[in-house]
Amino acid sequence: MPKLLLLLTLSTLFSQADIFDFQTIEKANKAYQKGNYIYSAKLFDSLKKDDPTVAYDKANALYKAGDYDEALKEYAKAKGVNEATRLHNIGNCYFKKQDLDRAIESYEKALKIREDKDTRYNLELAKKKKREKEKKKSKDKKRQDKKKEDKKQSQKEKQNDKRDKKLMTQKDKIRKKELKQMMNRLSKKKMPTLMYLPKSQKGEPNDTQNPW
Repeated sequence: MPKLLLLLTLSTLFSQADIFDFQTIEKANKAYQKGNYIYSAKLFDSLKKDDPTVAYDKANALYKAGDYDEALKEYAKAKGVNEATRLHNIGNCYFKKQDLDRAIESYEKALKIREDKDTRYNLELAKKKKREKEKKKSKDKKRQDKKKEDKKQSQKEKQNDKRDKKLMTQKDKIRKKELKQMMNRLSKKKMPTLMYLPKSQKGEPNDTQNPW
């Protein structure tokens, strides 16, 4: 094949590929505008191009679809494309994932590149959420510590009650044993029982009767 014809054929193929990519991107953008974010992300993925701009658009579609982990992967590939906004969006992904430390870090990086009221608002909101989270965590810890202490105290009281019952039982056994021993001694030894003298009709003791 002549070199000129080969060059024309390759040029035609590249042109067709460019047209196909353009059409796909256009479809993906229309799907995004209509709110069909998953389909939009699939169209961007079908391009299979190592292009930061495509990765950025795909990341935006994935973010809108709620797939924050995959969106972060694509934003990482789009480094350098509208950097302040890219970092802002990365912060939003982390915010949605409740990873507030990384969200704050991304917002602060974005603000170093360009001051933006939305980024500033999101940063302050993330910091507020972090304070609330830490406050709640502290309260939960105190509540758990108190619960553990109450449980420990309750167990201690139960152990004390059990010990007291055991001591009382032992004392009862000792008393019963001593009483039994005393009764045995009384039964073996004839001990006189004191009796009062009967009174006479006049109320005086009758000395003539033997009380024993």
